[in-house]
Order: sequence, then structure tokens, then C-alpha cells
Amino acid sequence: MDYKELYEQEQKKYEELMHRYEELDIKYENALSDAEFAKANLAKIKNSPAWKMTKPLRVVYFFFKRMKTAYVMYGGIIGVMKKIAHKMHQKKVQKDYGSKSYPTEQERKQQEAVKFSKDITFSILVPLYNTPEKFLREMIASVQEQTYQKWELCLADGSDNEHDYVGKICKELAEKDKRIKYQKLEKNLGISENTNECLKMATGNFIALFDHDDLLHPCALYENMKVICEGNADYVYTDEVTFYGDSIDNMATMHFKPDFSPDNLLANNYICHFSVFDRKLLEQTELFRSAYDGSQDHDMILRLTGVAKNVKHIPKVLYYWRSHAGSVADNIDAKTYAIDAAKRAVRDYCKDKGIPVKAVESTKAFPTIFRLSYEITGNPMISIVIPNKNHREDLEKCIESIRMKSTYTNYEIIIVENNSTEESIFAYYKELEQQDNIRVITYQGEFNYSKINNTGVKEAKGEYLILLNNDIKIISPNWMEEMLMHAQRTEVGAVGAKLFYPDNTIQHAGIVLGLGAHRSAGHTHYGMPKENLGYMGRLCYTQNVTAVTGACLMVKKSVYEEVGGLDENFRVALNDVDFCLKLRQKGYLNIFTPFAEAFHFESKSRGFEDSKAKRERYMEECDNFKQKWSKELEAGDPYYNPNFSLDYSDYSLR
Repeated sequence: MDYKELYEQEQKKYEELMHRYEELDIKYENALSDAEFAKANLAKIKNSPAWKMTKPLRVVYFFFKRMKTAYVMYGGIIGVMKKIAHKMHQKKVQKDYGSKSYPTEQERKQQEAVKFSKDITFSILVPLYNTPEKFLREMIASVQEQTYQKWELCLADGSDNEHDYVGKICKELAEKDKRIKYQKLEKNLGISENTNECLKMATGNFIALFDHDDLLHPCALYENMKVICEGNADYVYTDEVTFYGDSIDNMATMHFKPDFSPDNLLANNYICHFSVFDRKLLEQTELFRSAYDGSQDHDMILRLTGVAKNVKHIPKVLYYWRSHAGSVADNIDAKTYAIDAAKRAVRDYCKDKGIPVKAVESTKAFPTIFRLSYEITGNPMISIVIPNKNHREDLEKCIESIRMKSTYTNYEIIIVENNSTEESIFAYYKELEQQDNIRVITYQGEFNYSKINNTGVKEAKGEYLILLNNDIKIISPNWMEEMLMHAQRTEVGAVGAKLFYPDNTIQHAGIVLGLGAHRSAGHTHYGMPKENLGYMGRLCYTQNVTAVTGACLMVKKSVYEEVGGLDENFRVALNDVDFCLKLRQKGYLNIFTPFAEAFHFESKSRGFEDSKAKRERYMEECDNFKQKWSKELEAGDPYYNPNFSLDYSDYSLR
């Protein structure tokens, strides 16, 4: 093809896009006008006497409407009752993580008597500033009640003269317990420098960070000691709870965390509390840096986990974060500077590590949960492999969405034809083959999703691959860029997109090992509304996952070939999960990004339960999968906290 032809094709594509843009612009203006008119009419109605008088009727009407919706959604009255019972169970289970989880007297004695293989003293650093007396006494008491007793509590007090009771209380308690160290600072130096002053008092070989108004579980240090000794950990973090009022049982938020997830940590300081680490990690760096006050912990955690050799997570609630007026736990706006400090911390860490991040932006989930944009190197070709049999309408919708929506242009589409019988699809193939970047190749033989994709990959010219189902319709114009920016990273294997059903509910947002009735693998947040933020904002940021769906998956071609592509023993199901586990076995990270979005027109009701043959085939592949990956299944998904149920995809508690 000469340059003139290429120019004419691109010009035609540009004109089509402009025409489409003009149509949408007109529709938008009309919709805006209609909305303003409707808004004005609604205001008139709501201010009328009739509207106010009929309020009781509307309340009754909407109550029954909600009941009807629940009836349909949950499959009748039995389904509604099950949903209510499930919610009641969740509230009941929550209590197990509060004061009910405290050790009995016998358990306390057993833990106190344990002889560990390492001799460790924990230096617990607490910067004080105008701490309310009740909070102060409770905080110190929670340390003194630890079942592991080799600790020192280092208190640096930056309180003003109006709060001199802080010093009096600390001195009084320090006289009775020599493990409490107290220093009154000449002036308040800010949270970072105040904590650094605590560090100067510390003599322990492990450092623990603790806020002045929070509480520790009595077994916190004991559990950390176990992990340090048994797992040779040099950085440890735990699960945590936010609570209101005077009791830890008044839980507001329960944060059950994944095991160490570097991508999660860049986008969100999910580690937060309770951090304990080997003092040696500070040899080539600082503890807190005042330039990052407000998000000094995020900056510190990034730097220390970046040099740690063995980061471990304890999946137990061992920290209770008090939420009260003025605390970040209650309202980030109480410390708005924390947002800018956190962005700066992430950007600076990436710069120091040579990570090509070009932008860090707040997401709709929370101001300090971020969307990171990475630089793309070069303009590599992407080969999109689409298996297909018949279904012209689905395939046409898929291809047109790629062509009309995509802002990335250096790609080819390889359609792998498999036993089609309808004349219309072959006529469509002929149309497609007029395009220079679309090819149709033929795979002959019985349906085997893995073999079909492997056949397509062999014909691919691109440096990167996208495995794509024929019933996908692209939503995000920059979907390829969003996936490519991660696939280019040397440590990344597979990258998966966020997929929705046509009714705007979630079909895919990452896959968890062991989730679901068959205990093989399942999709998280399945069936939730499109606008749902997800558990702790998880639907709003890029994160590490064990596996992603092959319905829309990007991977470097060389990496695909390195692990032998899709295992052809998995003809229909679990081949994508198996592929992702092979990548993890090689040391690669798999990524889910919510910023590459598409519709997946797979029927919600379709699956492997609609015929005996399909059920048997699925169970056979499921058994093979569980046998092949038995150790991984037994260990549990590292990115899915063991406190979560494997029966539900909504992060319900066990």
C-alpha cells in the first residue's frame, strides 16, 4: 500500500469519527436542554401543596417497590430471606473481631510463656500532641497489656502548654513502668519530626509505629513475633478496624488486606496500620520525612518495603483505629494537605526507583486512592486474537468497537475461524480482509479454546498480544494504552480489563483462586453495579491479582511463549486461570486495571449448568485444575484475605 492510499484510509476514518462526534454533541446538547426543563418542572412539583400532602403515600409506595425489586433480584421470598439472613450473619461475625477476640486468661499465660527463636525488643514509637486524657491512658494501657512483654514505648510530646496533663500522665506511668520512655519536646515539630524524636529514644531491634489515639490488640506483638521468627520477616503488617466511640466493638470499617501487593501500595496505602519492621531497614534511609507530613506513613512504607527482603502480612485484626472529629480516619478533609503529600510520595518513590510514572491522580473512591499513568515506550504492534464461530452480529460489534473507539493505532486483528456454518459470517470475513490490519485464519478441529488461541498467536506479528472474545464491545478509547503501560513492565505477566454485562453490572474485576461453589476460581465483585466502588475502593485502582479472564487479556508475546501459551488440556474452562498461575510460577505479577473497560455480552445465565454434557466437561476440567494446582489452592489466594468467604464474591466475611 502506498502512502496516498494510507492517507485516504486514515482521512476516511477521521471523517467518520468527526461525524460521530457531531451526532453525539447534538444529542448531548438536546439532553442537557431536556434535563434543565425537567429540573425546573420537578422543582415546581416538589413545592406544591399536593406533593407535600402525598408524602406518606409515596413512602409506602417506594417501600413496596423496593420489596418487589428485592423479590425479583434475589429469586423470590426465599431469596430475600436468605439475603436478610446473610446480612444478619455478617453483623454477628463482625463481633468476633472486637473484644471477643481478646485472649482468655489461659491463652494469655500460654503466650507469655512461649520461648521464641529470636531475641527481639519492639520499640513502639508514639508522637503525642494534645492527646485527650482518655485516649492517652487507653493507648498506653493497650501496650502494657501485650502478651509479649519485650517492648519499650517511646513517647515524644509536642503538646502545647494548655495540655500539660499529657506530660504529667506519661511521667507518672513511666515511673511505675521503666519500659515507658518519655520526652517533652521544646516545640511541636510536626508528626514526622516528632516521630523521628521517638526513634532517637529507641533501643529495640524492631520498630513499631502507633498513633496516639488508637489501640493495639493484646496479642499484636506476640503475633508479629511469630511471623518474624517463623517466616524470617523484616517488614510485617496486620489487618485493622476503624471504630467509633468508647468501644472497639462499635466498628465502622473492617479492613482485611491482601498479602504484599506492590501495585496496590502505589495506588493506595492499604498497609497503613500496624507496621512493624527490622531496624536495619533504616540504615540507608530515614524514618519519616517532614516534606510528606500528612502522608508520611505512605512515603515511609513505600521506601521500606522497597528494600525489605521479606514482607509479611498477618491476616488478623490487631489494630484498632479510632475515628473521631479531626482524625483522618473520620474525614480526609480534616487534613487536606495529606492528599498532595501522598501524590508527591508516590511520584518521588517512582522517580527514585526508575518507574516511568507520568501522572498520579485522585480517583472517585477516595482522594488518596490513585490512578497511576505510566509512560509507554515506543509504538509496539499489538496483535488482537479473536476466536470465532458464526455469530456475525457479535463479531461485527466487537470489530467495529475496536476500529471506531481505539486511540491506539498500531495493531492487527487475527480472527481464528473455527467450524462456522453460516454464510453471512464468511461474507463478513471477506469484507474484513479488505482491511490491511485484519486477517482471518482457519483452525480445523473440535472446539478447544486453548488450541484456537495458540494457533492465532503463532500467526501474530505483534510484540504484544490481546486475547479477546468475539462478544466484547470496547468502552474505553484508550483501552489498549491502559493495558500496554503495564504489559511493558518487565515484572508483569498478564493484564486484565474491567468487563460489564449489558445491564451495567460487573462481569470481571479480577479472579480469586478457590472462590465459588466448585472451589476452583471465581470472579470478585461479580454482579455488582457498574458504579460500585468495590471493597475498600478496589474497583477504582490498578492492583495485583492472581488471575484475570482470557476474555480480554494482554500479555507480551515472548512471555506467552515462555510459559507455553494456554494449556490445551483445558479445552473450555479455567485455561486463563491456569495460564495466569503459570505466569506467577515464573515470578510475574498479574494486573487488573479498572481503566480499560468493555462490555462482555456473555449471558449471565449461560455457563456449564445448561446440559449434562457441559456439566460433566466442566467438572472434569475443574478436577484437573484442582489436582494441578492443589498446593496453591490449599495455600489460598494471596490477594484475597482468608477472613473472606469463598461462597460470595462481595468480600463477605466467613
